[in-house]
This record gives sequence, C-alpha cells and structure tokens, in this order.
Amino acid sequence: MDSIEVELSIESQSDKMQAEGVHSYVAEWPISCLAWSVRRDKAPRLAIGSYLEDYTNKVELIHFNYHTFNFTTDPRLVLDHPYAPTNLMFFPSDNDTNPDLLATSGDNLRLWQIHHDHIQLKSLLIGNKVSDHSAITSFDWAGFDPRLVATSSVDTTCTIWDIERESMNAQLVAHDKEVYDISWGGLNVFASVSGDGSVRVFDLRDKEKSTIIYENPVQDCPLLRLEWNKGDPRFMATVGMNSSKVVVMDIRQPTTPFMELSKHRMSVNGVSWSPDIGRHLCSVGDDSTALIWEVMETGVQGGCGDVEPLMWYGSTAEINHVCWSPMQWDWIALTLLNNLQLLKV
Repeated sequence: MDSIEVELSIESQSDKMQAEGVHSYVAEWPISCLAWSVRRDKAPRLAIGSYLEDYTNKVELIHFNYHTFNFTTDPRLVLDHPYAPTNLMFFPSDNDTNPDLLATSGDNLRLWQIHHDHIQLKSLLIGNKVSDHSAITSFDWAGFDPRLVATSSVDTTCTIWDIERESMNAQLVAHDKEVYDISWGGLNVFASVSGDGSVRVFDLRDKEKSTIIYENPVQDCPLLRLEWNKGDPRFMATVGMNSSKVVVMDIRQPTTPFMELSKHRMSVNGVSWSPDIGRHLCSVGDDSTALIWEVMETGVQGGCGDVEPLMWYGSTAEINHVCWSPMQWDWIALTLLNNLQLLKV
C-alpha cells in the first residue's frame, strides 16, 4: 500500500520521544470525512468519503490490521454518493445481531446495508417543513437508542429520525441561522451549533424550549463544530469559524467557557473526545497539527490561561478531520488531502 512521508513528533510537557510511525492509506480522491466501525465480529474498519466538485462522490470501506499495520480494500465495497458526504457513521452497537449499517449525510440522510460483497441503499430519509433547500450539514447516531439519528440542516432545523420506522420523530426550528453540527449528550438530550454563534441544548421531553449554554463572543461568527463528550457528558467542545481556539464547556456552568485551548496557530477544523471515561480531546487544524489535550477536573478560571497540549503530531498538510477509535482507544484517525492516517497515542 502506498504511504507518504510525514513529520511526526509526540511531545509531553516533561520529555520528547520519537513515535514509531504513522500508518497511511492514500485514496484516489480528497477525503471529506471518516468514521470507525464498532462491530466486534468484523475486522477493524473505517469508512471514508470523498470531496469532489462533481455530483457523484464516493464512500469507501477500509480494513486495518492492528498487528501488521496493513490496509486492505475491496472494490465491491465502494458506493456512489450524491454530492460530497458531510458525515459518516456506522451503526453504533457492537452487537453482531444488529444490522450492519452505515449512515451518510449530504442532500439527505441515507442508510446503507453492508454485505460481504456489496453495499446496498436501504433507506432514503427526506423530511423538510421549512424550505426546499435542506442540505444536511451533519448528524449524530444515538448510542443510548440506535433507532434515533439527529440531523442538522442549513434550513435552521434539527430533525430526529426513527430509522426503524423510517420516519421523523420530531423536527425543531433550532436556531436563527444555519445549523452546522449536532451531538447527543444522553437520553433525550442533544446540542447544536449554528451560524448564529450559539450552542443550544434541547430535551425531547420539552421540544418547545432550548437552553443557550454558550455564545461566541466574536460578533457574527458562526460555530461550526460541536462534540459532546460521551465518556463524561458534563463536557462538550466547540470551534468557531476561522478560529484557532477550542472552547470546552461544562454544562453545569453555562455561558462561561470551562477551558479555552489556544495553541493552534491557524483555524481548527475538527475535534474528537477519547471514548473512555477520561477527558482527553484531540483537535486538528490548518496548521497541519493534531493536539491532544487533557481537560482537567478544574478548569482555568477566566477561560484560556496558558494550557499546553499533552501531545502533538505534525503532518505535511492541513488536517481536515479527526476521529478517535471507539474500540481501540489508543488509535486516532486523521484525514489530510487524500490521505487517511492512523496514529497510535
């Protein structure tokens, strides 16, 4: 398999060490997004989506061997996707009695059935009550109830889907402007970020209300990324447009940032929490670095302080996406240009 030359450094506050390496897969097209599978009855695998200006884009399944560090692919497990996918997620359960599904978002939400020798479209979920333009910016699959998928849309709405019934449970006008990202925080609770610069928390038991827990102090600046910490749901992280800062929030102390992580030198493009019960966060950006942070029990009063990352990784190009492995907690997947890179931390 092709590989690329990378600059790699892992640095702690007390010492430096040379990492053993980064394992790379080179796709035939620029990569827009990625996802890890959680099934234990399958070889470790990921999905990557293309970023092409054409109508027809691609989603490809890739297997990775943790012992030999080899990537393997099957041309039968590549699907055509309308427009570039904005997000990918596998069915969020390791129970092998559940269907082997992959969800993708773009113009609509699609569910794909994965077979050993092909991928088949299972469901096309279309639902819009506000306008004819319903591009889905992102989605999150509920781990507490895998029947539920929450999507965010440019039409200011968030939609909760029941994929078993292939119907909408609810559709909320969530923000004043486009909704760019969405994340479940627990039973019936999710949060979203928007072009209006706010983080809002919703409870499906009272759909008419929402709570603003953070507003971007930069006027007229959208918040683009949001990830709720599934291992410790007191915390979530968000990133603003063209911002080199990651804002960590504690939902017990709304409106005031718990921590502000500001060691990136250019715009941050993505964040991912470690899936264990700890509070480690990885952020990636246009400065070609991935930084791993420890979110301390006690935040830095007043916001930012001078918080240093625990580790850093330097690549050769802007890093666009990051996803911490939900099964192997010491592996992180990154994308840059047409490269998928896996690094062990």
